[in-house]
Amino acid sequence: MDGFREGRGAGVSAGTTKQRGDRAEDLALDFLQGRGLRLLRRNFRTPGQGGGEIDLIMREPDGTVVFVEVRQRASTRAGGAAASVTGVKQRRIVFAARHFLLQMRSEPPCRFDVVVVQGALGGGEGPQLDWLRAAFDAGATF
Repeated sequence: MDGFREGRGAGVSAGTTKQRGDRAEDLALDFLQGRGLRLLRRNFRTPGQGGGEIDLIMREPDGTVVFVEVRQRASTRAGGAAASVTGVKQRRIVFAARHFLLQMRSEPPCRFDVVVVQGALGGGEGPQLDWLRAAFDAGATF
């Protein structure tokens, strides 16, 4: 895994869980776009119950499609945000990615990244962002 850490000020109150999640996704999107990735889809969901959801689907300049899970936690207790991307969560992301890829003419190179947003989203120093490239792969989740 290739990690990158950057402190960022957020300047917003803590808010609801949904608001914190949306803010974390906004931070991750800005961060990745600043590194040359282009947004294809946001909050892609498979139809029906029990499916999967992908926070951000991005494309690298070389054409690689990157499925990004954004995880936010205020503290590092219980392993922090990275530890919350369990095997079950990975399987749901892979399921959704396969569904997304069915819509494409040909399957491009792909990878699964995680952007960890660790720390408070409001005021102070702001959260730390860790970009974990190729955090897991489709074959390892089944």
